[in-house]
Parts: sequence; structure tokens; C-alpha cells
Amino acid sequence: MDKWGMDRWGWDEHAVWGLVRIFAPLSLLAIGGAPSILAEMEHQTVDVYGWLTQRDFVDLFAISRAAPGPGTLIVTLIGWKAAGLAGAVAASVAFYLPTSLIIYGVASIWRRYRSAPWREPVEHGLAPIAIGLIFAGAYAVLQSMTSGVLAFGTTAVAVALLLWKPINPIILLSGAALTYGTIYALA
Repeated sequence: MDKWGMDRWGWDEHAVWGLVRIFAPLSLLAIGGAPSILAEMEHQTVDVYGWLTQRDFVDLFAISRAAPGPGTLIVTLIGWKAAGLAGAVAASVAFYLPTSLIIYGVASIWRRYRSAPWREPVEHGLAPIAIGLIFAGAYAVLQSMTSGVLAFGTTAVAVALLLWKPINPIILLSGAALTYGTIYALA
């Protein structure tokens, strides 16, 4: 190890193992996808390990949402930011491998018991858990934004509009950008 904690390959071994310690267990809690674990992901990477700032986390979240591919791309981006290429690979493998193996096993059991009476209650029981975790993740992202009340208000208006009438997201984003641009231009 050199004085910066890097080995001869140029990666921080402690950060790589830290990423594995964070993302392997989080992958098992990701009921409903990455949004359900965003709050804990943000807490671990910003508050506990200090690999990211609040702003870095929001930026990586925005990139992961704007980029094509899975919403869990944020895991790879956090790994990259924390420990370079080795971190990106370690975080991705730690996040995808455990759940892939479990889902493979659960899917074969689920198929075997297609007509079992317990299947429907299990599905109905997992839905509120997933929704609650997704709301917690959304709250964590909104809380880390510097806009405060304005961000919450914009989110509430966007949700209300989308529930009322299906609107093209580009129109919604353009309207929000125009509103924010006008507010900041006048300030």
C-alpha cells in the first residue's frame, strides 16, 4: 500500500470491501428495485463512509435516471466514485449476484407451488413494503437537495398532474425547468 491507501493496482482495498459490505445486504432489501433502498444507500455512502457528498449523491442519482439501462446503475456509479473501476465492478457484483441467486431459487419454488393458497397473501403483503421503501428513497433524495420546500412542492405538483392526467414527462420536465429558470432569473 502507498501513502494514499492504494495497492499496486491503483485501487483502495478498504473502499472495495466497504462497497461489498454495503451493497450485498442492500441487494437483499431491494424489494421494488433501487428506489426502495435509496435512503439507506445515501446514508451509508454519504454519512457513514463519506465517499460522496450530498450533492455527489444527487448528481449520481440524476445520471443513473437519465442514462439508458437499469435504475440500479447508481450502484455502479457509486462504486466508481468510491474506488474507481475495481469499486464499480465490486459494487455491481455485490449488488446483483446475491439477489440473482436467490431469485433463481425462489422462482423455481414459486413455479412449483403455482396453485398454493399462500401465494396471493405473500404478493399482497410485499406490495406495501415495496411502496414504503420507495417513498423512503424518494424522501432521502428530496431531503438532500438544496431547494427544500420548492423541491417538495415541485414533486407534489408533478405527482398530482401525473395522477390526474397522463402527461409526457418531457413536457413536465420542460415546464419545471421553465418555472425554475424564471424563479432564479428574477431572484
